[in-house]
Amino acid sequence: MDLRDDVQQFLTGMRARLTPEAAGVTVFGGERRVPGLRREEVAQLAGVSTAYYTRMERGNLRGVSESVLRSLASSLHMNDAETQHLFDLARSCTERVRQFRAKPQSRLPQRAAQLLDTMPDVPTVALGRLGDLVGANALGRALFPHVFPDNGEPLNHTRYLFLDDRSRDFYVDWERNARQVVSSLRLLAGRDPSDRALMALVGELATHSPEFRTWWAGHTVTIHTSGTKSIRHPVVGELTVAFETLTLASTPDVRIVAYLADPGSSSADALDLLRSWVATSRTSDERENSGHEETGRVT
Repeated sequence: MDLRDDVQQFLTGMRARLTPEAAGVTVFGGERRVPGLRREEVAQLAGVSTAYYTRMERGNLRGVSESVLRSLASSLHMNDAETQHLFDLARSCTERVRQFRAKPQSRLPQRAAQLLDTMPDVPTVALGRLGDLVGANALGRALFPHVFPDNGEPLNHTRYLFLDDRSRDFYVDWERNARQVVSSLRLLAGRDPSDRALMALVGELATHSPEFRTWWAGHTVTIHTSGTKSIRHPVVGELTVAFETLTLASTPDVRIVAYLADPGSSSADALDLLRSWVATSRTSDERENSGHEETGRVT
């Protein structure tokens, strides 16, 4: 990962999207050769010299003070996620260059897994930082059947989105979901550019997915801890669920996501049907296992 290039692309994009009118910059006429703000206009708004801002935009954030970074973020109308990304990039630029390193694989603590199972009526899944499915309750597995195959290990949800054609039919608004994942990975890359597994995943997706490659180059960062997802479920049909994301203090790189439907809605009816289907499947499995035990007894 080239940090200087990432900083340059990020700040150039922020500058290009903001019009002089929106930024409160007086325009005295004449043809503007660049979209959005000029470098000198950003520098004036941020209270620094044009040379200093140019140095920052070219990727050198080493030693830039917090007050200057906050002024720059305000001048470019950055939201919370973009501001955090700017600070992460600045910290990464300031730290000594580190070799790519392997981070421990995300794991769901046993008690957290037990907690998921105590919420049988709420579809709940647990994801690692890169989209690895590290846990779920029965209803969560049933809500996302593709990534929780009956005979096999759970799939990585990020790979599923971009490399598995089934995801494009499963998610009604596939592009919105996929862009959200790209934004989340961008935030991770700014926070820890030495993460070997992250960079390997980015390289794999950029090689095999034109959409990922294009959106990754856009340097868009957003935070998605809640919202809605519309899916086409193979058993209960189309439904829309709201999601809320919880984090574990003991394992901060694991996210627990719970899904709910609006009471009285057709989506709530679909979830009720899914609950019944899960209960029926579980009963059938228990009967089958019981039958095997009876058959295997020695008389």
